[in-house]
Amino acid sequence: MTRPGFVLETDRRTPPLLVHAGEGFRLERLPPGTRVIYPPDPLPGIRDLDTAIRRALLHPHGIAPLPELLRPGMRLTIVFDDLSLPLPPMRRPDIRQRVIEHVLELAARAGVDDVELVAANALHRRMTPAELRHVVGDRVFRSFFPRHLRNHDAEDQANLVHLGNTKAHERVEVNRRAAESDLVVYVNITLAAMNGGAKSVAVGLSSYRSLRHHHNVHTLRHSRSFNDPGNSAMHHSYERMHDVIGGHVTVFTVETTVNNQSFPDHLDFLTKREWEWSLADRGAYLAARRGIAALPAGLRRRAFHRTRAPYGITGIHAGAPSAVHPLTLRNLHRQQVTHVEGQADIALFGIPYICPYNVDSVMNPVLVMSMGLGYLFNQYLNRPIVREGGVAIFHHPMPREFHPVHHPSYLDFFEDVLSATTDPEVIEAKYEEQYATDPWYTHLYRTSYAYHGVHPLYMWYWGAHAMRHLGDVIFVGADRTTAARLGFRAASTLADALELASHTVGNSPRISYLHTPPATLAAVT
Repeated sequence: MTRPGFVLETDRRTPPLLVHAGEGFRLERLPPGTRVIYPPDPLPGIRDLDTAIRRALLHPHGIAPLPELLRPGMRLTIVFDDLSLPLPPMRRPDIRQRVIEHVLELAARAGVDDVELVAANALHRRMTPAELRHVVGDRVFRSFFPRHLRNHDAEDQANLVHLGNTKAHERVEVNRRAAESDLVVYVNITLAAMNGGAKSVAVGLSSYRSLRHHHNVHTLRHSRSFNDPGNSAMHHSYERMHDVIGGHVTVFTVETTVNNQSFPDHLDFLTKREWEWSLADRGAYLAARRGIAALPAGLRRRAFHRTRAPYGITGIHAGAPSAVHPLTLRNLHRQQVTHVEGQADIALFGIPYICPYNVDSVMNPVLVMSMGLGYLFNQYLNRPIVREGGVAIFHHPMPREFHPVHHPSYLDFFEDVLSATTDPEVIEAKYEEQYATDPWYTHLYRTSYAYHGVHPLYMWYWGAHAMRHLGDVIFVGADRTTAARLGFRAASTLADALELASHTVGNSPRISYLHTPPATLAAVT
C-alpha cells in the first residue's frame, strides 16, 4: 500500500536530512522542531500501457471517441509538450511517443494523410532533432521529420493567426496550422498542477502578444498559487483564451500523470526518507558525493543531465480539456499532496540541478531565482508554506554562469537591467518591450536554440508574488556578489542563514522544510 505524504517533526535523534544544492546535494542537520514535508510514496505505474492508451482514446470524457473524429481528407495536427516536461526527462520510450503512435495508427486506419506534429514550445528554445527524436521515438521521427514534425515558432508571423479577443480583451493568437486544422490532438504530461488543461494550447502554441496577458506582474502576483488553478489569475486567463480557441477548432487532449520515481536505481536514495536508508543507500550516497566532487564542472553537469527517470505512468485520460483536467489533477494530488497544519516563520528549500529552462544547459542566476521564488515557493495549496513577512532560505551555489546559446538575453538582462533595478513593475514598464522585440534575440530564437528575448523578464516576474510576500530571502552557499545583484542575501552555512533570519522573525521561529524533489505539494491549512 502506498503511504501518504508525511510531516516529520525533527528532534535530536533525527539523522541529517538530504538537501539539494544545484549540481550536488548534502546531508544537513536541521534544528529540532523543524517540520519536514515529505511527498507520498511512489504510486504504482500502469502495467499495460497500450491497453490503457487505447481505452482512453476509445472512451474519452466529454467528446466523441477519437476514431469517430477522424475521416479521410481532414487536417489533423498532433501537438505535444516540449522538453520542459517532465523533469528529469523520462527514460525511453517516452509516454508521448506511445500515445502519438496510437493516435497515428487510428488516423491511418481512418485514411487521414494530412498529419503534422508540432512541439508546443511557446517562447522556449527550439528542441534539437535529437530531443524531438527522444520524445516521439525513432519510427515517428523518421516518418515526419523535418517537413511534418517541427517546433512551434511564436515569431513566424505568416504562421500565426489572431482568433479574436477574450471578454477581458486578451488577444488570442496561436499557431496557424493548429487553428486551421479539423482536429488538434494534444499529448500532455502533467508533472505539476500548473500544467495541462486550458494551458496546453493557449500557452504552448501562442505568441508574445498573447502570452503577455498572463505572464505579467499583476497577474502573477494574483496567482496564489500557480499550482492551485481555482485561485490563480494566470489560469483564469488561460481558460478565457481556451474558450476562444475552442470556438474555432476541436481539441482532443490526452493527459498523463507520472509517479515520483524521479531518479534511476543508483540514485534511488534521493526518493527515500533518510531514516529508512539501507546500508546500500548510504553507500550509494557516499559514492555519489565523492564522484560529484571528483568531476570537473563540465563533466559533472553532463553527468546530471544524462539522468533519465524511470517514471511509472499513473493515469491516462483523454477527451475535452475541461472534462479531462479535473481527473488529471485528482490523480496528481494523490501522488504529490501532503497536508500541513499552519504556516512557518522560515521555509527551507533545496534547489536541484534542473528546472524547465535549463535542460542540457546551465541554471543561470535568474533561473535559480525563478526556480526558488517562482516554482518551489508556489508548491502549495491554500496558503504559502511560510507566513507573510517570513523568510525563505534556499540552497544553491548560484554561480555567475550563462549558456551562450540558450540564454543570450538572460546575460544581458542580468548585466544591464538587474544592475539598475530588481523591481518587477519597473522592469516590466521600462524594459519588456525592448527585450520582446529586439531583432537579434528574435533571430536567435527562430534560427538557433535560444529562449525568446523576453523570457528572462517573465522568469523574473515569476517570483513577484514571493518577493512581495517574504520579509527576507537568503541563499546558502551562493556567490555573494551574484546574490546581491539579484537583491538577496547569501550565507555560508544554514546556521549562518538562520542567524540572519532571526533579525526578521526572532530567535524561536517555526521552521518548515519542503523535501523535494520528488515533487511535493503542500496543502497548508
